[in-house]
Parts: sequence; C-alpha cells; structure tokens
Amino acid sequence: MINFLNLQKINQQHQVAIEAALLKVSRSGWYVLGNEVRSFEEDLSNYIGCKHIIGVANGLDALRLIFRAYIELGVMNEGDEIIVPANTYIASILAITENKLVPVFVEPNILTYNIDSSKIEEKITTKTKGILIVHLYGQVIFSDEIQNIAKKHQLKIIEDNAQAIGGEWKGIKSGNLGDAAGFSFYPGKNLGALGDGGAVSTNDPILATTLRAIANYGSNTKYINNYLGINSRLDEIQAAVLKVKLPYLEEENNQRRAIAKKYCISINNPKIILPQYPEEEKEHIWHLYVIRTADRNGLQEYLKQNGIETLIHYPIPPHQQNCYLEWNHLTFEITEKIHQEVLSLPISPVLTEEEVSKIIEVINRY
Repeated sequence: MINFLNLQKINQQHQVAIEAALLKVSRSGWYVLGNEVRSFEEDLSNYIGCKHIIGVANGLDALRLIFRAYIELGVMNEGDEIIVPANTYIASILAITENKLVPVFVEPNILTYNIDSSKIEEKITTKTKGILIVHLYGQVIFSDEIQNIAKKHQLKIIEDNAQAIGGEWKGIKSGNLGDAAGFSFYPGKNLGALGDGGAVSTNDPILATTLRAIANYGSNTKYINNYLGINSRLDEIQAAVLKVKLPYLEEENNQRRAIAKKYCISINNPKIILPQYPEEEKEHIWHLYVIRTADRNGLQEYLKQNGIETLIHYPIPPHQQNCYLEWNHLTFEITEKIHQEVLSLPISPVLTEEEVSKIIEVINRY
C-alpha cells in the first residue's frame, strides 16, 4: 500500500536530531515558555520576515486569538462581519464564530479553490471589519486587488496559513502578507510537530503583546491578569522538534513541487480534473495535491484496490455542517461542487519516484 502520508518515515529523516532535542528539553527541567519556544519563534520570524511570532497550542487557537485580540483592542466588536471563503476547513469558521463575529461566505475560484477576489467587494457592508484569506491546499492567495479592497474599506487581512508555510507572493512569505496570520504545526503539515502546535505572526507590536497575554491566562506579568485569557501555549518539546525541522522546509517543499509537476504533466485521464501548476511556482507548496472527478467515490475505491491510499479534504462544506444548522439552507454551487468531487493524492517528501510513477499509471488506466 502506498500510504497517503507516512509520518513515521518523514520524521525518521530527522530522527537523530529530534531525539537529541527531546533529550535536551527533558534534561533542562524547563518545559513551558522556555528557551526552545523563544528560539523557535525567533527562527520562524527570520524565516518569514515577520517581526513578531507567538507560539500557541494549535492552529485553531492561532486564528481565534487573532480575532479575540482585535476585539480587545476595539478594532472589532461582537456582531462584526468577516469575509471568508465558503469552501474552507471548519477551523477558519470556528475561529470567527467563537468570537461572536459573523462569517460572510464568498465562493472560490473553481481553478484555484481559493477565494474569488472579484466577488469580495460585493459582500462588504458597514459591519465588515476583516477578510480571512485561506491559502487552501498550500496555494498562496494574495493580490494587489485584495490589498486595495482592504485599504479602501479599512479592513484587516488575516491569513489562515495553516497549509501554506513557505509559500510566497512576489517574494514575500505567506504569514507576512496580511495584518496577522495563523499557523498550524499539526503533524501532517509541511512543517509538523510530534503533536499539536501553532503560531501567530504579525508586524503589529500592540497586537502581538495583547495576543501573547490573552494566550497566557490574560497576563503579560505573572499574577497580573488584564484580560479574561485562556491557556494556549506552544510547549518546549514541540518547539524543539519544529526548530530541528524548520531548516529543511524549503527543500521538502521543493520535493513536493517536483511531485506535483510530474502529476500535472503525466496524468492525462480525461475523467480527472487536475489542479493548475502556477506560473510562479513558489506560490504553491502543495500541502495537498487535490484532483476532482464526478465519480469521486468510485475512483477512491479503485485506487484503494490498486494499493493507493487517498483522502478527501473535505467532504462537507462549513455551511452544511450540523453545528451550523442556521446556514444549512444556504447554497454555494461552486463550493458544493468542489466538496463533492475532490480527492487528495499522496504527496510528501518521502514518496519515491517508483510510487509516484505507479500512482500516475494507475490513474491513467481508470
């Protein structure tokens, strides 16, 4: 069986360094908010070119803390609206609604699966305070048009960068394009920890200080609590692992690009719709390689029978989820078509040439 993602094999590449880092943390006697977190935050800051990095517990917390901090600063208020793509993962929406903000769904571009920037401005009202752009599947979505819309309407641009660490737009790394960004270091991400982890990036020192306090029980100074905070901190062990793996991210993203390019060139089954390989290849880190077909379930079963594991990201769009019954009556045709047809093929730095060739050959026979 060709696994969709072999995390054991991915981490074995760095096993000696990871084990040394774990031993160092274990022997240090300091396990929360110590040198490893500070060091990783500095390394990530240097990598993406952003002034402030705040390590948090997971990717969802990263996003919800951004909105919470903006509310505490009076930039946003409960009931304000946030523009968001309709076809994103549920975490993007949860971060908005948990802060009692209102998501306003915008359809994606069917060719890129990212928010259709030409449809943003028509959704803006007097209550709109931000645009949450999601770099879905690893493809960076940013443009002069989005920047100009945000400036014209005085909106914050928040990046959901959970899937696109290392991607670029005009030479600027994702996570340093908007006003703030949320990262996820879930084990399956391009930069994955050995458990949950996340981070927020921003160039705004006031936002960074406020957010760091909220994530630490509402406190910048021990036992002095300025906010009704939460406990959301990246721990020393995960920071140490991420610090080991970060220097290899560019190389591993390039390996993903090479596999994606081979898929795009060599898969030629007319029943399969392939993602577009971007002209500016650094705009995509190929966290996922997502194809579409009308007979998604049939194709998935066929690939399974031929020893190829695939996943569906994601079968149900947010507006059709049971937790959001109030939106179940809404219709987003492009979003729903995408969620009914998408299938993710294996793509990772440890996928061999033989495995890639087999996947291509099997799909072309379908």
